[in-house]
Amino acid sequence: MTLHGSSGKLEQVNLWQVKSEPCLPAASAERKTPSREHGYKIPAWLSWILKRIISSLLGIIVISMMVFAATQALPSDPARVILGPEATDEAVAVFRQKLGLDQPITAQYVQWISRALQGDWGHSIDSNIPVTQLIAGRLANSLALVVIVLLISIPSSLFLGVFLALHRDGWIDRICVSSMIALKAIPSFAIAIGLMMLLATSVFPILPAVSLLDPNRSAFAQPMFMILPALTLVFTVIPYLTRLLRSSMIEILDSEFITSARLRGLKRSTIIWQYAIPNAAIPAIQAIALTTSVMIGGVLIVEVVFTYPGIGSALNAAVDIRDIPVIQAIVVFLASSVMLINLIADIATVLLTPRLRTQPAS
Repeated sequence: MTLHGSSGKLEQVNLWQVKSEPCLPAASAERKTPSREHGYKIPAWLSWILKRIISSLLGIIVISMMVFAATQALPSDPARVILGPEATDEAVAVFRQKLGLDQPITAQYVQWISRALQGDWGHSIDSNIPVTQLIAGRLANSLALVVIVLLISIPSSLFLGVFLALHRDGWIDRICVSSMIALKAIPSFAIAIGLMMLLATSVFPILPAVSLLDPNRSAFAQPMFMILPALTLVFTVIPYLTRLLRSSMIEILDSEFITSARLRGLKRSTIIWQYAIPNAAIPAIQAIALTTSVMIGGVLIVEVVFTYPGIGSALNAAVDIRDIPVIQAIVVFLASSVMLINLIADIATVLLTPRLRTQPAS
């Protein structure tokens, strides 16, 4: 009875302690403080994205300064070019004052960038047409070419990369990898000339050698003039993307979680499509961004070779005649496009990678 009574008292004391413990203010404060602090904390990925956007904007500003300074350092005088070589020095001086060219370069830059932010990039020295109107149609043609190349290159590279990774070290893999290495080493202008000789001039003259697009029609409505420029860019893009996807796929297939999935008895198709390809596609985002950035430079060369009326041929013509407003607008646009592409790729990589989403921002 005594033991029973003492055990009963102990049991009552323990129950009272359990029931009264949640009411203790100290314990309650200790439990709520971390969650309250955590609730107001900015996610690491959001803080990183904000910093990345700010750095990109600062980079565009620095690029605009460099472009403006470089164009101002050109030996030609815009006032002299507009008025012609027969204009007197007094007339040139008055016109320079009208254009604001007699002011310090910092004041000229502030005026130029202020107008540019409002959409006014000035007028072409050669044709006196607003720069935005001059390059709008050329930009649409270049974007059409880039879109077609990406729509062909990305699925083809994905298929080839996965196929070669699944058949690695075989004779097909060795032949394809060697061929892609050799093709990657050929400059884009050499590929363009080779395709022109093969498909437009001597061997199989089935395509036009010059892309004389009708400016009143969309580039997509004139596909015959886009085949050779698009093929040239496709042959420069696919080797790099395919090799990167192949390497990424091989690394994923050799990883531990793929081995674990095989040991669990999952089907080979399930492992490839649900585990391997999604994980291998994350590095491909950066590769696609880099390829698109490089392709923007390749477009400039291809457009000149095929006389394709795009942004590259417009830049080439502007450099020949020292059309400074057109040069400034095109170069700043191309540099901003490259930075925007890299920014989108970085944000997509962070959002699709759990480890990068949760780690502290650096």
